[in-house]
Amino acid sequence: MSNFNKVILMGRLTRDPELRYTPSGLAVSSFGLAVNSRTRQGEEWKDEVCFIDIVLFGKQAENCSEYLSKGKLVLVEGRLRWRSWESEGGQKKSKHEVLANMVRFMPKGAEPGAGGGFPSEADEPPLEDDLPF
Repeated sequence: MSNFNKVILMGRLTRDPELRYTPSGLAVSSFGLAVNSRTRQGEEWKDEVCFIDIVLFGKQAENCSEYLSKGKLVLVEGRLRWRSWESEGGQKKSKHEVLANMVRFMPKGAEPGAGGGFPSEADEPPLEDDLPF
């Protein structure tokens, strides 16, 4: 049995990318991503936001740190990773993060429902309980 781990997200940066280098000179960049979604609950729409940490390496890390900033819209492809560590005070910490292998800078106006070619909530098929049969 093989496993599959692939994540594709589109959202906005919650902070400017932070660039650092490993002792061997490899560039590492990280930033936060906010991914918004809407779900229908009865007659009302509920907005949900998911905050995800993104990590990337090499030339792409340098490019993201140079050209991206808080609020920019990006499409991220990568894999989910669980990371754990011990803080300076000895406290154990852990979190999920996405190791990105591709970050695409989205043009202005390329937002869902804003005429950027992405479907809006109005384009979504009706929920099962909204079907007329």
